[in-house]
Amino acid sequence: MERRKSTGPKASRPRKRPKVDIAKTALGAEPEKRGLKQPIEKKGKAKAPEAASAAPGGQREFSVNVKTARKRSHSSTLWLHRQLNDPFVARAKAEGYRSRAAYKLLELNEKFGLIGKGARVVDLGSAPGGWCQVAVKAGAEKVVGIDYLGMPPVPGADVLELDFLDDEAPEKLKKLLGGEADVVLSDMAAPTTGHKATDHLRIVALAETALDFAEDVLAPGGSFACKVFQGGAEGEFLTRLKRDFTSVKHAKPKASRAESAEMYVVATGFRGRSE
Repeated sequence: MERRKSTGPKASRPRKRPKVDIAKTALGAEPEKRGLKQPIEKKGKAKAPEAASAAPGGQREFSVNVKTARKRSHSSTLWLHRQLNDPFVARAKAEGYRSRAAYKLLELNEKFGLIGKGARVVDLGSAPGGWCQVAVKAGAEKVVGIDYLGMPPVPGADVLELDFLDDEAPEKLKKLLGGEADVVLSDMAAPTTGHKATDHLRIVALAETALDFAEDVLAPGGSFACKVFQGGAEGEFLTRLKRDFTSVKHAKPKASRAESAEMYVVATGFRGRSE
């Protein structure tokens, strides 16, 4: 049955909705004005850093992209991108260390107890000075470094600007040290040629030269830490370490990049020079 519409004076009329200020949100707060859409960046252009890589309080870390400049090679661009986004680089700047490599020695020292209060330390390949800084802060009494690359002075350390492979280098180091060493550190790396066999021989030769010096200046019970590469600490070099030290370990600190083949051999408990 069809329902009839009411035609009387009190007939119900559709209620009008109250006017709502659409310029306000449901909570009564003025909404932010919507800006124009940001243009989409073209491929190859660098994005400005949105935040620090090591943001405190668990904030999200943002990556910094680097464009390939006309005079910059692709490999250089990749290196720069890696540096800008490396948390150890940012941490080194924040904590006053000269390089991210300082955190390699900090971890090795924490794990193996290499540098104690009053220790006498020799740092081979010391530039730019991060390892010297760590040794001084660890309480070493004497820190002597050597590198053919120049670097600003490190407070609390003596540094020779000289190639360690120079014939006069060992004697100059010993004279500056003024006695036996408790720790010999080597962060030296031979220049690579790209030829695997040649690079391997260079790495081993440099490590053996560092070991020759260490065994000449270390006091009994002393320690030796040397950078090698995977496959570089073997053969006669490793045999010598096991013969002359009570403990020989390999370690790859967190500050060593995962894609790098570098690692460190740490020998502790020097048995003393054979007569």
